[in-house]
Amino acid sequence: MTVDVRLRRGRGALGFSFFAQGVAFALLVTRIPAIQDRYGISDGLLPAFLAAVPVLAGVSSVATEHLVKRVAPSAVLRWAQPLVLLSLLGVGAGTEMWHVAAALGAFGLSVGALDASMNMLGVSLQRAYGRSIMLGFHAAYSLGGILGASAAWAGAHWHLELFVSYLPAVVVLLPLGLVGSRSYVDAPAEAQEKGLGAGGGKLLLPLCLVMACAYIGDSTVANWSAKYLQDVLGSSEQLATVPYNVYMVTTLIGRAVGDLGVRRFGAAAVVRGGTVVAASGFAVVAAAPGAWVGMLGFTLLGIGLCVIVPQTFAAAGRLFPGASDTAIARLNIFNYVGFLIGSPLVGGIGDAWSYRGAMLVPMVLVLITLFHARSFGSDVARYGVRHERPRVVDVGRGGNEV
Repeated sequence: MTVDVRLRRGRGALGFSFFAQGVAFALLVTRIPAIQDRYGISDGLLPAFLAAVPVLAGVSSVATEHLVKRVAPSAVLRWAQPLVLLSLLGVGAGTEMWHVAAALGAFGLSVGALDASMNMLGVSLQRAYGRSIMLGFHAAYSLGGILGASAAWAGAHWHLELFVSYLPAVVVLLPLGLVGSRSYVDAPAEAQEKGLGAGGGKLLLPLCLVMACAYIGDSTVANWSAKYLQDVLGSSEQLATVPYNVYMVTTLIGRAVGDLGVRRFGAAAVVRGGTVVAASGFAVVAAAPGAWVGMLGFTLLGIGLCVIVPQTFAAAGRLFPGASDTAIARLNIFNYVGFLIGSPLVGGIGDAWSYRGAMLVPMVLVLITLFHARSFGSDVARYGVRHERPRVVDVGRGGNEV
C-alpha cells in the first residue's frame, strides 16, 4: 500500500471517529431533561451529575498522557470509542439512580481518553500530511453534533424512551467505528515521545488559557443562548431554540473551510481573525435590541470560535514535536475546565447583575487569545522547512507547521 493511500484511509477513519463522538455527545447533553425525569434527579442534585462528567474526563485525559507512553494512541482510541457509545446506551437503559451515576461515570472516563487520543492522532496525521487538516476533523465533530441533536429532537418529539432513542446510533456507529479503527495511523516509530522538557509547561500555559477561554465561550452559547433570547430579548419559545442550531451550523461551515485559510494565511492570522469575530459576536449579543440582532451575534460567535480549539491542539503539536501526545493530553484538560467554569460564571453574573453584562465576560476572556497569537505559529514555521518530504497524491505543500 502506498503512503498516500494509507494516510487517506487514516484520515477518513479518524474523521469518522470525530463524527461519532459529535453524535454521542449531542445525544447525551440534549436529552438531559429526559434523563433527569427518568431517574428522578432533583434540580439540586443535577449539577453534581453534570459536573462529574467533565471532572472524570479530565482525570482520564491525564491518565491517557501516561498510557500512550506504553501503547499507541490508536489503541486507546480503538477501545475508548466503543466504551463511550456503550456508556451512552447505559444512560438510557438503567432504572435506578446508581445506574445512571455509573453510566455517566463510565462516559466521562472514556470520553476523556477518546478526546485526547483523537486529537493526538489528528496532530500526528497533520504532520505527516504536511498541511493543515485539523479543522476538517473538528468539522466532522460539528456535523455529528448537528445530526445527534436532530436525532435527540426526534426522540423527544415522538416521546421515545431514552434507550430506544440511543440504540440506532449505537448500532450504526459502533461497528463502523471498530472497522474504521483498523486504518488509524500513528506517528512513526522513530518519533518517540521525549517529554515536554524544562520550561515546557510554561510554553504550554498560554495555549491552556486559550483553550479554557474558548470553551467558556462555547458553553455560554450552549447553555444560555435560548434563555437569553427568550428572557432578555423577548423572543418566542420556538425562536429561542434557533440560535444554538445556527451556531452549530456556522461552526461546521467555518471548520469545513478553515483549513484553506490556515494554508493560505497561516494559523496565527486565522486565530486572530476568529478571535476578533467571536468577540464582536458577544458584543452584538450584549447590545442587541431584539431577537434577530441577537441571532446575528450568535452567528458571528459560531464563525469566530470554531477555529480556535482545533488550532490550539495543532499549535501544541507544533511547539512540542517530540512530545505532542503529552502536550495534547494536558491541553485537553482545559477543554473540561472551560466547560465547568463557563455556565456557572455567566449564570452567576447574570443573576447578580444582568445577562447583558454577563455576555461581556466571555467576550473579554476570548480576547485574551490575541495576546498569545504568537503561540500558533509564524511565517517561518512552515511544513517542509525542517520536515521536507516527497509529495504524494494526497499530500499537498504549504501551510504552517502546526
